[in-house]
Amino acid sequence: MVLLQRALIYLITMPLIEHRTLATEGEIGLWRITESEAWFRQQLSLKSEEEEQLAQIKGFRRLEWLAARQLVHEMSGREHRGMFIKDEFGKPHLEDADWYISISHSNHLSAAIAGPNPVGIDIQKLVGKITRIIPRFMSDREQSSLAEATIIPHAHVYWGAKEALYKAYGRKELDLCRHIKVEPFAWQDPKGQSQALVAKGDYYQEFVIHYELRDTDFMLVWCEEVS
Repeated sequence: MVLLQRALIYLITMPLIEHRTLATEGEIGLWRITESEAWFRQQLSLKSEEEEQLAQIKGFRRLEWLAARQLVHEMSGREHRGMFIKDEFGKPHLEDADWYISISHSNHLSAAIAGPNPVGIDIQKLVGKITRIIPRFMSDREQSSLAEATIIPHAHVYWGAKEALYKAYGRKELDLCRHIKVEPFAWQDPKGQSQALVAKGDYYQEFVIHYELRDTDFMLVWCEEVS
């Protein structure tokens, strides 16, 4: 069964900020979390397995968990909602769907992507402290593309790309510098793209990376496998 049958672009104020198709068949959605837990529960009608999962989550992360499921369901256009089912590595898949999915959260924003090939997504609020940890996730070659004037948003693209690629790979235990390599690129405001590679053991896969600066202080990054 193919996920996300609708090929449309539409914008509304809240809570679904955006839902659009990509050039490669996939779709992306953004949700601003303003609803209560009771509202999400009424919409989702959680199954017993989901109730057990939610019971293990505390604080605002409960709303993030609920919002991701509501967002993917609305993107899907399906009448009956499918659960998120995790594989042996903890990677989520949508029940009774052939497409791959990936989700992310940051400061009341939830993002999701789905596509016929492995995909990953990340959204992060820009923070200055990212400059302190750049050597932990960027190789020397990647760092050479950074300029002082745009280092904060540019570094967030690399961070988001590596998070998205980690999710697309889906098997954990990747070194962000050694196993995930993003082709160095010049900063373009407010959006751009680059190429990337995930290579570990007998796994070798190329990806295309896209990024968008949203609301002036959020970086949205997603990756799609190159077939």
